[in-house]
Amino acid sequence: MRNLILGWSTLWVVMLLNGCGTMWSSEPDASFVEPMVERRDTLTATGYAVIDVQPSDSAAQRRLLAIRAAKLDAYRGLTEQVYGQYLDSTTTVADMVVRSDSFRARVEGVVYGANLVQIEPRGNDTYEVTMSLDKSIVNDLRVLYLERAVLASSS
Repeated sequence: MRNLILGWSTLWVVMLLNGCGTMWSSEPDASFVEPMVERRDTLTATGYAVIDVQPSDSAAQRRLLAIRAAKLDAYRGLTEQVYGQYLDSTTTVADMVVRSDSFRARVEGVVYGANLVQIEPRGNDTYEVTMSLDKSIVNDLRVLYLERAVLASSS
């Protein structure tokens, strides 16, 4: 009788553990990749750059480099909105005290078709660049991402 109870108990635990397993698929799930795009027709992002830290002896060249850096910062903002960010964090705890806490963020993606909305100086030492991306292009970028992810997972 005891062996029968032990057998049924073991079977019950195995069935429970099988139900707790995680299923991983080699193909990306579209519902996971398609993020929460608001109901707006366009995405916008603003980038900033400081003029004086640009590497040039010429004031005009520093202004142009700051505009370029601000534009790249705006592109990064659009890329974050389309694809999200990769986050990596590490926390070390010893004796119930946090000894170190570090975060790294990475953004990766392809953005095309962005429109330059405005370039404005902010104060005496900063440029602000605003860019926009039409929602139809955002959808095209996501489809392209999914196709590349499926090809990468099948090879």
